[in-house]
Amino acid sequence: MADHKIKLDPGAAALLDALHGAGYAAYAVGGCVRDSLLGLTPHDWDLCTSALPRQVLDLFGAEQCIPTGLQHGTVTVKYGGKLYETTTFRTEGSYSDGRHPDSVAFVPDVKEDLARRDFTINAMAYSAEEGLIDPFGGQKDLARGLVRAVGVPHQRFTEDALRILRLYRFAARFGFEIDPATGQAARELCAHLDCVSTERITEELTRLLAAPKPGTWMEPAVFAVVLPELFTPENAPRFEVARAVIDTLPEGLPEVSARLAALLLPLGEQGTRKALKQLRCSNALIEEVTTLVREAGLVPEEKTAARAIQAKRLLGRLEPDSLRRLLALCAAHRPEQAAAFAALQTAAGRLQAENACCRVGQLAVNGRDLMALGAKPGPGLRGQLEALLEAVITGQLPNERKALLAAVKIELDP
Repeated sequence: MADHKIKLDPGAAALLDALHGAGYAAYAVGGCVRDSLLGLTPHDWDLCTSALPRQVLDLFGAEQCIPTGLQHGTVTVKYGGKLYETTTFRTEGSYSDGRHPDSVAFVPDVKEDLARRDFTINAMAYSAEEGLIDPFGGQKDLARGLVRAVGVPHQRFTEDALRILRLYRFAARFGFEIDPATGQAARELCAHLDCVSTERITEELTRLLAAPKPGTWMEPAVFAVVLPELFTPENAPRFEVARAVIDTLPEGLPEVSARLAALLLPLGEQGTRKALKQLRCSNALIEEVTTLVREAGLVPEEKTAARAIQAKRLLGRLEPDSLRRLLALCAAHRPEQAAAFAALQTAAGRLQAENACCRVGQLAVNGRDLMALGAKPGPGLRGQLEALLEAVITGQLPNERKALLAAVKIELDP
């Protein structure tokens, strides 16, 4: 773990200097401090300060500020082409809806502000003048590889049940253990996730599945609340299989569709589509995941010539990245056929490099060419083009204009 002296982002440092110069306490806070201590590059730099929202607006000016959430003390300050959320030290009242505090109170002490945060590793603040402010042992927990709630775990999760999913997401992201008392509280209170908006749950679920090896932290009790259809008597035994398969698939947000497909495979294509719609996923993600589920029964051809034809047909209906994810999913589910799926991926890569004809749009002729020879417009025209494509894919015809037009002439005028 990096030394506790943190190199501040230039924009964050400049804003902190301005706040200090105006007589306010101010710190970098939360994830940027955590990531810096881990030797990682923070994506965002959040700041906290004793300055009230109006004082932040007055200090930096209306053109430089976005009043993001004044009632909660947050002003987003623009600096050097970046955005910095700057929030007044605050405490929070009760959470009647399990999502939002009923009230906030601005306070002068950063330690009071840190006490309201979710986990110790996120409850640290830093300034160049004072160094690390760590009243709850977050740095020690980073060194131990532990995710632990600030204060009383039940209270933290009762305030905002989404923190339950965040607990498992952070553990999966960093490969950390979960503090036993914190984990027990999460399992006991996970039913409260039904108070959280679907969009927030989906965002955290997606980020959990994007982690390097999330399988260990896919807590069944939590997933039974988020995706109850996976825990019917016939589907529940397959959840453990899905956890293991997911850990073998590529990580990262761009690859999460394959992991969702592995998770939802027991539901079939229609069940998967329904579950993703309930999670309010994007249409693009729904289509890719359901396609992967539909195609997951793919049987790889063993012979070279047949494999090439199969690869062409797959490239005809799937985008290259979707095909790569499908083959990874199939290999993970059927490791005894992993070599055959790898060979199919190699064949597909070779065809792409050669710009081989796999789709109607890649044919050397088009519908206008066929109509010029007397073909009639309509569904039949599409059928003729698809027949030409099949002949090209199977090697009966070369993808050459002269040869394709000659074949059409024979068909139109036998």
